[in-house]
Amino acid sequence: MFKSLFGSSPAPSSEPGLLERLKAGIQKTRAGLMEKIEDAVSGRKEIDADVLEELEYALITADIGAKTTAEILELIRQRVDRHQVGDIAELKSLIREHLLEILQATEKPVPLVKDPPAVVMVVGVNGAGKTTSIGKLTRRLQSEGRTVLLCAADTFRAAAIEQLEVWAERTGAGLIRQQPGSDPSAVLFDALQAAKARKVDYVIVDTAGRLHTKTNLMAELEKMRRTAARVIPEAPHEVLLVIEATTGQNGLEQARKFTESSAVTGIILTKLDGTAKGGVVVAISRELNLPIRYVGVGEQLDDLLPFEPENFVASLFD
Repeated sequence: MFKSLFGSSPAPSSEPGLLERLKAGIQKTRAGLMEKIEDAVSGRKEIDADVLEELEYALITADIGAKTTAEILELIRQRVDRHQVGDIAELKSLIREHLLEILQATEKPVPLVKDPPAVVMVVGVNGAGKTTSIGKLTRRLQSEGRTVLLCAADTFRAAAIEQLEVWAERTGAGLIRQQPGSDPSAVLFDALQAAKARKVDYVIVDTAGRLHTKTNLMAELEKMRRTAARVIPEAPHEVLLVIEATTGQNGLEQARKFTESSAVTGIILTKLDGTAKGGVVVAISRELNLPIRYVGVGEQLDDLLPFEPENFVASLFD
């Protein structure tokens, strides 16, 4: 994990095949966006209103967001008026620079944890890939030599506990659980005490897949945060919100609700390989001012990749 809570992991560029795997994962978005940009200017002698209209369509359908799209079009108009952009290469370069600027502006360092365990809460609505992401994150941390304890704080569904047990078995991670219907904060308390006693590096907390309109369940999240802080000062160190890339702009409203109640610090964007709307990465960063921490680009255990703005933009344009 290059954004390690312990500050000792290698840079993302040193991970073998990372850029190639990311390129493969966003192939649908790349193909759709680049083809539409090419089509918009193909055979045109100048960048006129028709070209800008087609560029707007290309950016909007990639789910980059209305605000960012409007900014890009305005930048292009200004450059055209000053005769600073006149061909597709310059056009692509301008779009690329602006997207990278947005993603870099929302980058935030992870907090440095001096004494383990580091506590990571994972939140999100049902069906976004939350439990699967926890399993993949566990494997990634283990590959860096870290020990992980899973906390089954989604006590609302018995199946959720069973799913997390499967991931614990697959990865060899420890698991703290109670009976379905138990108080999630009580399960979390037990997990943190166990992690301290066992000297575990990471505690990853699975929470109930909440509909963002259920205010009582959102209050439960806040209670869990308070419980964590009582056992381990400054915990949770990260609160990662899992959003499915295929939800597009709808995912933004989910994210807003979660950030209001659970102090989300970063995003895990799942199923990026299954959509042509991967531009939602940019929309999330811009609208929520939150960093993307990881992206899911496949079904395999190692298909959760650390997100790095330069690599993402390069994968789109190179």
